[in-house]
Amino acid sequence: MDPILLYSQARQPSAPPAFAALEPWHFHESLPGYAPTPLVERPGLAALIGAGKLWVKDESHRFGLKAFKALGGTFAAAMAIAGRLGLEGPLTYEALRRPAIQKEIARLHFITATDGNHGRGVAFTARLLGARSHVLMPRGSSQRRLENIRQFTPDAEITDLSYDDTVRLAARIAEEKGWLLLQDTAWEGYTQIPDWIMAGYFTLCREAALQLNGEAPTHIFLQAGVGSFPAAAAEYFSRCWQAPPQIWLVEPHGADCCFRSLKAGRRVQIREEMHTVMAGLACGTPSLTAFPVLRARLDGAVSCPDEATALGMRLLAAPIRGDTPVISGESGAVTCGLAALALADGHEEEAAALGLDASSRILVISTEGDTDPEHYQSIITGGELSSCPAWKGRSL
Repeated sequence: MDPILLYSQARQPSAPPAFAALEPWHFHESLPGYAPTPLVERPGLAALIGAGKLWVKDESHRFGLKAFKALGGTFAAAMAIAGRLGLEGPLTYEALRRPAIQKEIARLHFITATDGNHGRGVAFTARLLGARSHVLMPRGSSQRRLENIRQFTPDAEITDLSYDDTVRLAARIAEEKGWLLLQDTAWEGYTQIPDWIMAGYFTLCREAALQLNGEAPTHIFLQAGVGSFPAAAAEYFSRCWQAPPQIWLVEPHGADCCFRSLKAGRRVQIREEMHTVMAGLACGTPSLTAFPVLRARLDGAVSCPDEATALGMRLLAAPIRGDTPVISGESGAVTCGLAALALADGHEEEAAALGLDASSRILVISTEGDTDPEHYQSIITGGELSSCPAWKGRSL
């Protein structure tokens, strides 16, 4: 198995907060089908991997979409609509459903590029709010993920381009046609909507903090694509408790643009082909506005092999000592797998660098369920748990 790579950094607690004035949960609470997703404690799994406690925020229940992404998409779309139509007053679903407003929304057309979950969230959002949407996916995207998106819009397709080039194509089409680009990564001249998307993820974080009922984790591990989700979560969680937890970003070796960028002290683009089973994390460039937050709020970043997420998926799926199983997909389980690997025999250096030991209280976010069920089943039934020596040959 390839080694786990770590980069630690000094946090900047004096940095000003991002998106401080936005409280997206008021809008989310007005949406049909909204409910807080479960926070599942896994005492059996915590004991198995050698931690004190392990909580899993299970986003497979979000809006029936099996992923968290619609939180960002719904809030950003609503903010964009309000801005374009000059709406005032509280932003709620009911306000956007007024007949006069619906007539205007019906003329709007969203477009985005996606590896899967974000695009499904945008298509879901457009249909929910009464707009139209067009979704582009990079080459190599799963046909099943494309079909998932087409449940909400017929205008979805897989391109022959890389992820970053697909984003550029979506931006060009939006400019040419006058459509609204709803992208979760920012660049020069395009920052407002990505910031609203990041703010939308605060709802997930607020739910988790309330569900912990005052008990603070010592460690939070957050997976990254372009960095928008971990930036939002790190911003929120770094201010939740008097003794802030350690907050680490986790990426696959094959698509670790945020890890490379944090080490370099500047945004780095991955130009080579990205190979990882974690399709939702296969992004080549950190978001412009997320990156400064990652530098200010994280304790460090981890680049890990795909075996980490395979291990996490299998551990979360198993009812260990009576634990409630969690269905966690390739991009959702990597943080749990990383914690299990770091605490395993032979990884004492990694555990020490992360500050993990038998007393650690770990919070992970399972950002997706089995969004590609066939691929999910092929991994969790794939035999031994990991090529890590401490887990090799073990079964659950």
